[in-house]
Amino acid sequence: MLRFAADWRTLFFLCLFAALATGGWLFDPSGPLLVAWVIVTMISSWICAVIAHNTVHCPVFKNRTLNKLFQVWVSLSYGFPVSEYVPGHNLSHHKFTQEAEDVMRTTKVNFRINALNFLLFFFAVGPGVTAGNYKYKKLMKQRLPQWNRQLLYEIIAVWGVKAVLVVLDWRKAVLFVILPHLFAVWGITTVNYLQHDGCDKDSKVNHSRNFVGALFNWFTLNNGYHGIHHETPGLHWSLTPQAHKERYAPTIHPALEQPSLAVYMFKAFIYPGKRVTYDGKPMVVNQKADNDWVTATEATAAEELGAVGSGS
Repeated sequence: MLRFAADWRTLFFLCLFAALATGGWLFDPSGPLLVAWVIVTMISSWICAVIAHNTVHCPVFKNRTLNKLFQVWVSLSYGFPVSEYVPGHNLSHHKFTQEAEDVMRTTKVNFRINALNFLLFFFAVGPGVTAGNYKYKKLMKQRLPQWNRQLLYEIIAVWGVKAVLVVLDWRKAVLFVILPHLFAVWGITTVNYLQHDGCDKDSKVNHSRNFVGALFNWFTLNNGYHGIHHETPGLHWSLTPQAHKERYAPTIHPALEQPSLAVYMFKAFIYPGKRVTYDGKPMVVNQKADNDWVTATEATAAEELGAVGSGS
């Protein structure tokens, strides 16, 4: 049923989140164990957000109906409707990377302390993403009703389940569901800052920062290979390391092949903590005015959605 055997790892991480959230609810740990349990559940939900990203680019199952059901499952694990990824991510960020139409562009933040840019990036881009999603949903209600219908199913599932859990036990709902989901959406949005800030949007290979550590990429389903993902969004995640090795590694700037996410974050946000371009020059931020990316892509939105969607 799977298009790629590697997606057994995808299913494993979805089951892991379900086990952690359910186990926390049933066993109700306390003290240090509670703290550890919630943190691991938060990280697990973030991995489910990565899965949400993957599935809107490359369907997991061969069967269309299974893909639709899978999107509901992923939505419940990530905490937000998967189909909402399509407008802001696929049709804005991918099509207009770091341009005025990109609602996820890193130049929306410009604090003197780089750590604040990282921490507050989500809050700077969130309103634009939400507004664009709402406008796009209205547009697609007529142009692509099947996408709108799938989105509705996911909305009902996500917010219906959360409402029921809050009624049953609001404290457990916050600890084992709501906090992990909030961390997931913050994390999957904020990773964009790590992957693009200071890069050269006009370069064929230097437009994205890659984190190539083996352990990190095992847990994140090769999410560290971001440049090749922008070049070929529909390429399955299991194929990105080899494609990166063949197409990017020979010519990419060495600073954009980071062996460790943790080391990079320490240097970027703690010491020396300076915001610089990928080649070490002082970063000059041009805070462009937003362009209406929904209107810019209106003529081809349905066609592109059919090419990059995941069975919805």
